[in-house]
Amino acid sequence: MNDNAYGREIPVAAFATVPGNSALTLIRCSGKGSLEFAASVFSTPQKLLQAGGNTVVHGWIVGVGSGKKIDEVLISVFRGPKSYTGEDGLDISCHGGTTAGKAVLQTLIAAGFKDALPGEFTFRAFMNGKLDLTRCESVMELVSAKTDRSRSHAVNRLSGVLAKEIDDIKKTLVSVLSGAELFLDYSEDEISIDPDEAAGKLPGRETITETIARLKKLVDSWQTERIYQEGVFTVIAGRPNAGKSSLFNLLLKEERSIVTEIPGTTRDWIEAWISVDGIPLRLADTAGLRESGDYVEKIGVERSRELLEEAELVLYLIDGKEGVTADDMAFIGEFRQRAKGTLLVVWNKADVAGLSKLGNIINISAKTGEGIAELIKTITTAILGKGSAAMPQWGMGNGGQAKATLGTVRQKNLVEAAAAALDEALRLSAADKPLDIIAPLLREAVNSLGEITGEVSTADILEEMFSKFCVGK
Repeated sequence: MNDNAYGREIPVAAFATVPGNSALTLIRCSGKGSLEFAASVFSTPQKLLQAGGNTVVHGWIVGVGSGKKIDEVLISVFRGPKSYTGEDGLDISCHGGTTAGKAVLQTLIAAGFKDALPGEFTFRAFMNGKLDLTRCESVMELVSAKTDRSRSHAVNRLSGVLAKEIDDIKKTLVSVLSGAELFLDYSEDEISIDPDEAAGKLPGRETITETIARLKKLVDSWQTERIYQEGVFTVIAGRPNAGKSSLFNLLLKEERSIVTEIPGTTRDWIEAWISVDGIPLRLADTAGLRESGDYVEKIGVERSRELLEEAELVLYLIDGKEGVTADDMAFIGEFRQRAKGTLLVVWNKADVAGLSKLGNIINISAKTGEGIAELIKTITTAILGKGSAAMPQWGMGNGGQAKATLGTVRQKNLVEAAAAALDEALRLSAADKPLDIIAPLLREAVNSLGEITGEVSTADILEEMFSKFCVGK
């Protein structure tokens, strides 16, 4: 086995936290021989070797051969198979800072541990039957969650909600498939068969239709999940002094952009992540859109226009004190001719200019906060659709039970493949095609679902998946 490949059976170690200015640094170790390797650089080796699972041992990490003290540590001991990876393992809590943890890790490597690959601990958990692939993927979703809502959805998948739904659908299809294959394997004189099977037709067509609906419902969930995971690039635009920076600071709840009465104060764009009703927004404040002879401001305006080309959502502010200008109308007209992006027109300074009487416009005051609740509601609706008023309960079924949703594009593609195979099976059945060319489509659908959870997998697919994880997970 390649010592630098997934699936290697050697003890590995890696930082589970980033070394830096903190109270503790955590180093994770796993694999056959982990306890023995760690004991060889521990101040009281027998104490560590005799420690039971789920216990903590206090002592010192010492240099290989020299016995020189490196750092005082607490070692959490895990005995396989009752561990995250299913193997013997340790979590070593060192002092924080940039040097203590690095010195301990270097000592562990000198003792025989190998550097862990990205996602190798979770890979081992999968290979040892501790997690299926949907739970593995949810681990990284949880680590990278940008809002509490996206965290909550990742936790649902980590707890097995999606895996249970996929398994339930697969069992339904296996039941239909087994009936079809039984008919193909034996003559009708040997078994009691369904009238449909006797006619050479696909049995369980109603069940397959219901299954396709369940699969397509899962596919539909991905678009919303993608938004919660990846966020929406949102640009605040408008003429100089329209109040863009004030709105940016208000939504961010932090004074990040400089605000003055002087038009053109913002010369370059600035961005930050915010949460709007649980939706991550990558929010950008841009330079005011106008023709300028100032070289620096001109560059800022050009950059603003480039960002607008990338934006998924644009909040275009109109200065209520100045009213709608020809430049405002020109921008709105040009933007609405674009093939992508959503535009929300916002009337600012309503506290001094009064409310706009124009239709399809949101009235706010970035200075006082007036109308911001309505703006947030409109943003949520624009991103998630008209059903967004119920979004606090999105992802929940009847009785408040968590609802299965897809967490990765890999899962979406495989569910789509399963649904397409079943659609084709129904089409062929309606055309009175023989069962022996329909049954393989059912098997294809079952295999696609098995690939989602990892029952069907290849080394290449697994390596590609786990290489995207962070080291230490």
